[in-house]
Amino acid sequence: MVKLTRIYTRGGDKGETSLGRGERVAKHDPRVEAYGTVDEANAVIGLARAAIERTTKNDMLRAHVDDMLKRIQNDLFDLGADLCTIEGKAGEQALRVQPSQTERLEREIDAMNAELSPLTSFVLPGGSEAAAWLHLARTVTRRAERCMTALAADQPVSAEAIKYINRLSDHLFVLSRKLNDNGGSDVLWVPGANR
Repeated sequence: MVKLTRIYTRGGDKGETSLGRGERVAKHDPRVEAYGTVDEANAVIGLARAAIERTTKNDMLRAHVDDMLKRIQNDLFDLGADLCTIEGKAGEQALRVQPSQTERLEREIDAMNAELSPLTSFVLPGGSEAAAWLHLARTVTRRAERCMTALAADQPVSAEAIKYINRLSDHLFVLSRKLNDNGGSDVLWVPGANR
């Protein structure tokens, strides 16, 4: 269990930070960039949860969506732990994203998508405030995925972690449509509308 007794340690004052097993790296290291962007996505999901709490009138929907997003926020801390811990020696255990976490996202996507209006165009970010925050979370999640795949080109990254982050952006997109009256309040792209 994590126990934080001090918030500042002065350990990073020279531009370095520690990874999961104590390795020191520059704060701009691609691994730090990847888990830092995951953390940013998590913060935006927190803003989406606050907007949902404030604006969603349907108590059952609000509670269901909040439960999903709370689980996702916890998963994102697992993902950060996964990313900050480089594979060690045989026998060493590290917290890794599991297939069951990705599979849960897939089940939730399928259940939500079954209730949505079919898409006839790309969706512009917006509609409700909550949906707009989820679209922002989706774009930050996509940036995290780009950081992770760039990192994976040079260093070990869990394949399941990449699957999870890819599926998460899909989940946030479908959830944004769910909160836009099951797609009824989506703002659709009209190609060439302003020519």
